[in-house]
Amino acid sequence: MRNVILLCAQGMSTGVMVKKMQDAAAKMGYECSISAHPVAQAKELGASADILLLGPQVRFEKNEVQAQCPNKPVQVIDTVAYGRLDGAKVIAQVKAALGD
Repeated sequence: MRNVILLCAQGMSTGVMVKKMQDAAAKMGYECSISAHPVAQAKELGASADILLLGPQVRFEKNEVQAQCPNKPVQVIDTVAYGRLDGAKVIAQVKAALGD
């Protein structure tokens, strides 16, 4: 089971994306836990995460998050996928990043 952490400004704007990703993962049979949190919690959540995904609105925080979680993959969610709430595309991004 993979632990996917989405980070945004306050941890709320990615809530709908989390649901779309959960639905897509279930259809694919991909076992993962997905949750959204404020980017300020990256360091404390990074230890248990398999991957950290940043919402496009906080993409400028990528280097800082990577510095706080140096042994974890940190990626920005594709802007188009985020805007379209394309959970399947974001799950595909997660799977590719993790080699699943």
